[in-house]
Amino acid sequence: MSWREIKPGEGTGNVFNTVGKDWLLVGAGDENGHNAMTASWGLMGVLWGEPVAEVFIRPSRYTKKFVDENDWFSIQVLPEALHGAHKVFGTMSGRDVDKVKESGLTPVFTEKAPYYAEARTVLILRKLYAEPFKEEAFLVPETRERNYPERDYHTAYVGKIEKILIRD
Repeated sequence: MSWREIKPGEGTGNVFNTVGKDWLLVGAGDENGHNAMTASWGLMGVLWGEPVAEVFIRPSRYTKKFVDENDWFSIQVLPEALHGAHKVFGTMSGRDVDKVKESGLTPVFTEKAPYYAEARTVLILRKLYAEPFKEEAFLVPETRERNYPERDYHTAYVGKIEKILIRD
């Protein structure tokens, strides 16, 4: 199978299923150092007249360092047969283990952000905005308490979708 580039809006997938059921891998870095993590929260749409995606990363995640230090990041969707890799990317830290070795996935560095050759969909994003969630901004205390009992608030990252690659 080969990669084919599409434009935002050309895909036929359901973003709610993709993010909430299939889950995402968020990655950043380069050949000298990179990491990716599983994400099940994310948004896609139009902001500032641009096609964008937004991901959320807790301060404890090793991937946050790479997203913070780079202007580009990737969002990837794995085929269902490889969903087992989410156990590696979602429960193990790249500080402690080699996620590439543990997952068996193959990193690719041909774009401005790394991704995995086995992905079925890849979004390459240019980072536009980053903002940590603030305790005082939560309007429904139950939402804050349910999701942040330890007050480890995510940082929201908005990226302009510069390229979408899909498998034919």
